Amino acid sequence: MFSKTRNILFLIVIAALTATALSACSTSQTDAVHLYMLPLDQMPMDVQSAPVSVQEAYQFASVNPDIMKDIPCYCGCGDIGHTSNFDCYVSNVDDKGKIAFDNHALGCSICVDITQDVMRMLRDGKSPQDARTYIDATYSKYGTSNIP
Repeated sequence: MFSKTRNILFLIVIAALTATALSACSTSQTDAVHLYMLPLDQMPMDVQSAPVSVQEAYQFASVNPDIMKDIPCYCGCGDIGHTSNFDCYVSNVDDKGKIAFDNHALGCSICVDITQDVMRMLRDGKSPQDARTYIDATYSKYGTSNIP
């Protein structure tokens, strides 16, 4: 009898622990934001040989135009026709989805810092609009926004 009671208690404890673990996992999965990144081997060689922060910025910006076209850049690149931070990384996407990369961000720490800040904020659960507000407040001291 004691053995049967012990087995039942053991199963109850295991069930409770499993439920708690599953609940914790589902909450963290719901709250976690997956950042879509283009694989590094699909990047130009100059990006592949760049510092990791630059690689990550290119990998993220190039496949997240819906976010990055609403994020301004403050490095002065509006003078060369850029209309968002996205343009610092991508010069064109053809009708088949092939990306032509811009090399501007390879040499511009402001562009990369802006993108890294957006990535960090999204990972932290902030919205793209929260990121935009932060970028405007933080980087406007460097120049004017390139978003018309």
